[in-house]
Amino acid sequence: MTSTTTGLPDRYRPLDQVAPDEQTPTGVIRSWRARDRVLNRDVALRVHTPGGPAAREWITRALTAGGLATPSLAMVYDAAEGTGGSGPGGAAYVVNEWIEGTRLSDHLAAEGPLPEREARAVVRRLAEGVAEAHRVGLAVGGLTPDHVVLRPGGLVGLLSVPAASGTIQGDIAALGALLELCLTGRRSDLPGSTPPVIGSPDLAALVRRARSTDPATGLSSANTMVRLLAERPRTGPQEPARTEGATDNGWVRRMQDRRDAAGSAGPSTVEPVRLRREGLPPVPGAPRTAGPAPADQDDLDWGETFSADGEHAAGEEPAPSTARRRLAVVGLPLLALALVVAIGWWFGSSVLSVAGNVDEVDGSTPSVSAPSTGAPASSSPPAPVPGAALPIAGAAIYNPFGDGEPENDDDVPATVDGNPATGWSTVTYRGSAAFGNLKPGVGVLLDLGGEQTLAGVTVQTSTPGATVEIRTGAGPSDALDAFPVSASGALTGRDDLTFTAPVTTGYVLVWVTGLVPADDGFVADLTELTVTAAG
Repeated sequence: MTSTTTGLPDRYRPLDQVAPDEQTPTGVIRSWRARDRVLNRDVALRVHTPGGPAAREWITRALTAGGLATPSLAMVYDAAEGTGGSGPGGAAYVVNEWIEGTRLSDHLAAEGPLPEREARAVVRRLAEGVAEAHRVGLAVGGLTPDHVVLRPGGLVGLLSVPAASGTIQGDIAALGALLELCLTGRRSDLPGSTPPVIGSPDLAALVRRARSTDPATGLSSANTMVRLLAERPRTGPQEPARTEGATDNGWVRRMQDRRDAAGSAGPSTVEPVRLRREGLPPVPGAPRTAGPAPADQDDLDWGETFSADGEHAAGEEPAPSTARRRLAVVGLPLLALALVVAIGWWFGSSVLSVAGNVDEVDGSTPSVSAPSTGAPASSSPPAPVPGAALPIAGAAIYNPFGDGEPENDDDVPATVDGNPATGWSTVTYRGSAAFGNLKPGVGVLLDLGGEQTLAGVTVQTSTPGATVEIRTGAGPSDALDAFPVSASGALTGRDDLTFTAPVTTGYVLVWVTGLVPADDGFVADLTELTVTAAG
């Protein structure tokens, strides 16, 4: 027998409708919580009317989903056409696992946006199931907060698998919309809505990339979203809040740390630390006097007097051994100072005078002394020689489009160590020489320690064929446009990338834009970078 209302087998008894009617290009889908009378369990039942040819593509997609085994997608138990075909009462149906839990839409309405860690986990687990469906060529569809269920134990499930229609790119865009909704409680892809503010720059960029249809900036797969959402352990003390305008990227922070460390090696401008008298260590053997201390010895406690056998001798005169210890404490440093002065005087009067006599032998050219003008000698460094290599104060990774994971950051200083046998390499990307279609590039930012006038940059590599741009800028910035292109080209091994006109700048960005094939993907490296001065 079949139900007179749905045309379904009598095995499934609808209990209550759990979602509004869904209008699709091929018909109407109604969703119920139903009872499987054979296995005595609740199931999710969806019925497509009419049945027949209009519903067969949906049935085929459901049978494909039945081969998946992932906890984030509701299992497909059954899919078929009911009786009656496409005539009155005819229908097709899909039976899914019934998932207990709280719908994401209900949770957000009651509790508000999720914390960042929880939002990452929810969308990542959902994306894992979507990626598994995409692996077999199935677009899931139906990725809405009404169909996402927060299961007990921190798990996530998606009802209505698969939806009546969908595309793989549409699934990725829907995952981005869910991430935005989890973080802010709002969506910017609805008509008339204003984009909500996402606190994390990385997650805000991920939402934009998920919705982008540009192959150069969009996400290439749901697996990529899984990887970008994978939580990284956060240990150690938390950093203080950054001031407005400060960057969140680690490469800028590391560059500033290096600049601070380099500055501390020069003349110190830090005020001296003053020791408080009460913090001075006691000197054994000093007498404790009664009454107020002298004005220049306030709060000093020099300890108690001890006799030769170790007993206290309060009120007695210091023992001879105590006087000798005090003499040693005061006299030894004075003796050492006198010895250093004597050695310096001997070295100046003997060794240097002998060297001067050797320079002034008969027939030698007398040294020419600069005329005294009464003005002090200039302390400014000499102007750089045109074409000479300029010193580099620091080098750091520049990866504003990355996912926060390291890109061999610790190897970057090897690009300016003067040894072409060492260097820095990108990580290995798969699928495309354009960084796997994950980002437009990555580079090395050189800090020149101040403004210099440059003629160009010499780049050495062991991956000929890689392409680079030489960009210059006034300071660190996450905006690539802040570094205009001064030169570009494909690398051959050792290349002099000369500017069309001298450029005055304090920072040089060697921006890698294209990779070359490797054993298991695509890479590029920079083994030595040299910045040359302009004339």
